[in-house]
Amino acid sequence: MTTSQERIIPTDLGNEMSRCYLEYAMSVIVGRALPDARDGLKPVHRRILYAMHELGLMPDRPFRKCARVVGEVLGKYHPHGDTAVYDALVRMAQDFSMRSPLINGHGNFGSVDNDPPAAMRYTECRLHALTTEAMLRDIEAETVDFGDNFDGSQQEPLVLPARVPQLLLNGSSGIAVGMATNIPPHNLGELIDGLVALIHNPEITDIELMKYIPGPDFPTGSQILGTSAIKEAYTTGRGSITMRGVAKIETIEQRGRPDREAIIITELPYQTNKAALIEKIAEMVNDKKLEGIADIRDESDRDGMRIVIELKRDAYPRVVVNNLYKQTPLQSNFGANMLALVNGEPQLLTLKQFLNVFLDFRIECVTRRTQHELRKAEERDHLLQGLLIALLNLDAVIELIRNAADAPTARQEMMERFGLSEVQADAILQMQLRRLTALEAEKIRQEHEDLQTQIADLKDILARRDRILEIIETEAKQVKERFATPRRTAIEHAEGEIDETDLIANEKALILLTEQGYIKRMPVNAFEAQSRGTRGKSANRMKEDDGVEHFLTCCDHDSVLFFSQRGVVYCLKAYQIPTSSRTARGVPIVQMLPIPRDEKITSIVSVAEFTSEEYLIMLTCGGYIKKTELAAFSNIRANGLIAISLEEGDQLRWVRRARVEDSIIIGSRLGMAIHFRADHDQLRPLGRATRGVRAMSIKEGDRLISMDILPGSVLNSALSAADEEESASVNSETLEQSEESSLSTQDTALSAPDGPWVLVITTGGYGKRVPVSQFRLQNRAGMGVLATKFRKTADRLAALHVVNQDDELMMVTSRGIIIRQAVNAISPQSRMATGVRVQRLDEDDAIAAVALVPPTNGEEEESD
Repeated sequence: MTTSQERIIPTDLGNEMSRCYLEYAMSVIVGRALPDARDGLKPVHRRILYAMHELGLMPDRPFRKCARVVGEVLGKYHPHGDTAVYDALVRMAQDFSMRSPLINGHGNFGSVDNDPPAAMRYTECRLHALTTEAMLRDIEAETVDFGDNFDGSQQEPLVLPARVPQLLLNGSSGIAVGMATNIPPHNLGELIDGLVALIHNPEITDIELMKYIPGPDFPTGSQILGTSAIKEAYTTGRGSITMRGVAKIETIEQRGRPDREAIIITELPYQTNKAALIEKIAEMVNDKKLEGIADIRDESDRDGMRIVIELKRDAYPRVVVNNLYKQTPLQSNFGANMLALVNGEPQLLTLKQFLNVFLDFRIECVTRRTQHELRKAEERDHLLQGLLIALLNLDAVIELIRNAADAPTARQEMMERFGLSEVQADAILQMQLRRLTALEAEKIRQEHEDLQTQIADLKDILARRDRILEIIETEAKQVKERFATPRRTAIEHAEGEIDETDLIANEKALILLTEQGYIKRMPVNAFEAQSRGTRGKSANRMKEDDGVEHFLTCCDHDSVLFFSQRGVVYCLKAYQIPTSSRTARGVPIVQMLPIPRDEKITSIVSVAEFTSEEYLIMLTCGGYIKKTELAAFSNIRANGLIAISLEEGDQLRWVRRARVEDSIIIGSRLGMAIHFRADHDQLRPLGRATRGVRAMSIKEGDRLISMDILPGSVLNSALSAADEEESASVNSETLEQSEESSLSTQDTALSAPDGPWVLVITTGGYGKRVPVSQFRLQNRAGMGVLATKFRKTADRLAALHVVNQDDELMMVTSRGIIIRQAVNAISPQSRMATGVRVQRLDEDDAIAAVALVPPTNGEEEESD
């Protein structure tokens, strides 16, 4: 009884349960769920790749049934269910799951629709070239440790000698006990660039590494919104990365029916089920949670993904896209949790720590491989040295062997007489007679010399860390050169982060909008300056019933405000407007802005900076004018902002930027012009949702055609000249006679040689520069003065602009012909003159719009 009582050990149940559970948890963590930070693999993946390597399933060998591989893995290395092994094998062959698949699959290995793979007895596999080159190479060179398998009958590698950071390359996900990992995939070329940067600068930070590894690169492409979450994941180990599918708006031509707008989805967020997404969208449309969708269909094929969402005629395409992002898995988050095993323990790692762990492992692999090669070389050289001794004493060795009773005796006598080792003596006894020829003896001597050189080199590698790092860099670059592919996932900057404009050159741009709503952007330098009176270049391939309606020059970094006839303003960055060639039609503006089909853009304004010191001057077709602070338009919602309140039947037509000290010149179709100040006395500032005041009184049959701003910096000098002209006209017999007397273009007293001028362009292609001094300041709401006379009865005023001597202008006709020319090529003339030919027009063509080329930064500073 006493003996049995002594064998009973009282144990606290809670402590025992805790200990047993922790042992189980660590078993799951280390043996099943978490990847090793060195080769990025879990045990099951490592065992599959090693078993395929042992079976000889190389990239240049025939495929073998997956069932054969699964059986090999189960029988030798992985004592679990066949489903677990086959599922792991399948995932390593899916190009939509792995950024760089490790296995070549032949057969049905599933799809992005979450279709299951075929049974393992039908599918076939073999190793990918990347796997043999970058994961399994040198595994026989004692680069990694081996351990017993589950029953001690086989040896399996505890880690694979990876040459690339595979854990970051293909990512990993797994749920252990009390912890989980979720590592996104990355681009192979970028990872190797980051590794090389770390080799050259061990003190590099996570943020500096992001110059080489900007973010995850998902196999399904898509977009990443913002860099802050990436930065958080790389510096802390955790972060929620927002992924967004790629959706573009296209116009679908339909036989016998009007064209329709459609949203085309070509890329989905990583691990998004395409079939489930389509089903989700269809359900939301049926439940009236998504508006504006008429039809949805999947047109994906072997060439790529294509989900077509046809829209209703009254739908705003951009609004529908935004709702898809907000309410469906078309936009989702990847919760990065950078957890991996380091020395058998789970650790949360930063980007640099990942690369450091891999680099330390790679140094160990290269060191062990070099030691293995050195040992083999020394063993071989030891044999060669024995053979060389035998060749030098050939007659004595032959005599000794002939007189020996047996092989052991001969071996022993050679060891004693010539100082050979047992291995060398055995090699001499096994040497064939043909090796005794002079040629074979020379080969032995040459091999010995080569081995001596190799041994010295290998010892130098082991003695110098910099040489090991150089080898690692060289081998990684070789893998990059052979297997790297371009990035698939675009990283878009979110609001409040580094602006995308920092990545785009601020070039001069030309924006063109046609009557039927096609918009495009072209570089200004596509149109070199031409002589006055020439025809110009075609800038647009338009439909027969289409014409250029709006024409704007700006810089790519500017915000472009689009004002519609309803008085609503929309905003785009200039670089967001697609660049097109001179002959391209452009894209429908309804694909860029959420405007109804029956709404038209009536004015376009470019803004570099929204300030309270500057105002927007708005003029309606009904003759109402309003001044509102530019700062009021700094935050324009995606669906637009009310800019002006309109009377019934009226439309917003012209919008310009101005300051308080500036003045305004307005022109009418019949050639009248009025000039008044933009100060608070003539035009007090109003809020956005107001109507404005009367700008100009016009005759019956006339209508407003143009508006421009005269800078206050040059207004005062123009006023003094205007006073002189007015006094001269009063001393004349009649005002009419005074105006007739100024018809001569040779009048040198028209204005100062540098301007400013009022550029007057007619629809018939004639133009002139009129001194600002000839347009006296009046009170708002007057009739104005005559700005030009017309050569032809049908001719009308096309544009009226304030220009300087060094300005360049661009004119576009209704057929899309553009000409760029210097302002000083156009003659200065009086208000009563008809002008000179500025552009030669085709029959039935007319000047549609005129815009000034924006100055470069240096020119702007000079003008200031």
